[in-house]
Amino acid sequence: MDLSTIIGIVASFALMIAAIMFGGSITLFIDIPSMIIVLGGTTGATFIHYPFKDIFGAFGIMKKAFFHKEVSPQETIAQLILFAGKARKEGILALQSMMNEVDDPFFVKGLQMAVDGQEAEAMKEMLDKEIEYIQERHEGGADIFTAMGGYAPAMGMIGTLIGLVQMLQSMSDPSSIGPAMAVALLTTFYGAVIANIICTPVAGKLRKRSSEEVLRKMLIAEGMRCLLAGENPRLMEQKLHAFIPPKLRESNFAKKD
Repeated sequence: MDLSTIIGIVASFALMIAAIMFGGSITLFIDIPSMIIVLGGTTGATFIHYPFKDIFGAFGIMKKAFFHKEVSPQETIAQLILFAGKARKEGILALQSMMNEVDDPFFVKGLQMAVDGQEAEAMKEMLDKEIEYIQERHEGGADIFTAMGGYAPAMGMIGTLIGLVQMLQSMSDPSSIGPAMAVALLTTFYGAVIANIICTPVAGKLRKRSSEEVLRKMLIAEGMRCLLAGENPRLMEQKLHAFIPPKLRESNFAKKD
């Protein structure tokens, strides 16, 4: 579970509700027509912009903003170096017995291709192509939430205009001015909340997670290429360290020495 996402959303709403309650009742900020305008308008505009499958896929990708298993690049490099050493000593087929130690399906696919006798460069090309597809899918999901973050305030503004029109048409009836004014103001409020506390931050977190995942998969693809090419594990480690910041680079061979 990604605690930063959970804490951020809970803290944002909790502090906002607390500030509202200092000035009056929370019920003053609950207006069903305003919610229908903003939520319905945002949902409808999103369906117009994107196909159903893309929208449902985006909500499947959304879970990465809330649930994420952190895998350090150092751990991945150490595992690749271990596999490379075993392959040099016992042959590529020895990796078949080590697949159960790997949780990442992408990593398992690379190992299986190596065991099946795939050429190093051909395997690297295939893995790179899969990384491109993963990156495109993740970027598409983040784009949908970014679009929703743009539509929500726009729907809020439309709701504000609706409320103002209703208010101006009923100036002769003071009792109807209040509800119309509530629609005018609360739709803008709802749109701003949806955009700036949910949609835009979730899109940013998805892009962050996507970049981390893509970097790890690029590291795995390069590591598997080096392994299948029979490169020296020490040289292989130096190449893989190029994927991570200098402060995170730890030599697995220095530990042994």
